[in-house]
Parts: sequence; C-alpha cells; structure tokens
Amino acid sequence: MSLKGEGKLLRIFIGESDRWEHKPLYEEIVRKARGDGLAGATVLRGIEGFGANSHLHTARILRLSEDLPLVIEIVDTADKIDKFLAEVDHMITGGMVTVERVEVRKYQAPES
Repeated sequence: MSLKGEGKLLRIFIGESDRWEHKPLYEEIVRKARGDGLAGATVLRGIEGFGANSHLHTARILRLSEDLPLVIEIVDTADKIDKFLAEVDHMITGGMVTVERVEVRKYQAPES
C-alpha cells in the first residue's frame, strides 16, 4: 500500500471499559479498520485523564482505575477516513472524535 502526501488523522478518545456488543470497543474499531483495508491503527493507553463528566481515571496505585483513557489513532486518505468514520460513528456512544489534516511523509513496511 502506498500512502504519501495529504491525508487525515482520526483520533477516537474512549474509555478502556467501553464496549460494543459485549466486546472491547477499541478492539472492534481496530478490527473494522483492518478489515476495511485502512493503512493502520494504533491504540494508546493513557495513565490518567478525564472526559466530559470530569471523572478522573488514573493508574496511580492508590486510585487504580479499571477504565483508563484510550486513544485510537488511524491515518489514511481523506476519503477512506470519512467512509470509515461514517460506518463506526454509531459504535461510539461516549468520548470524543477528532479529525485533522496531516501530511504523510513516509509509510512503508520494513523489508523482510
């Protein structure tokens, strides 16, 4: 796959405990992105954060949370990101979704 030049970065901010059909939401979003042939997806786990309800989620030992913040990042062409977002929007019932233009400087698999 070749991806270079202008693209879009999709960021989905959710909680670790968010579910879609009894499965972790982040796993289902990544699975769908892979199935749709998007360039790639990365899930980042935060050590602390809060969202719209201002409830603090933290990995500190004295206040260990089982709902740490997650960010799913996906970069691809504008058309592919727009189509993907339209297909997964109904799965995201809480959190935040952002989209921004990016310039892809390099995207390639390592040589075997």
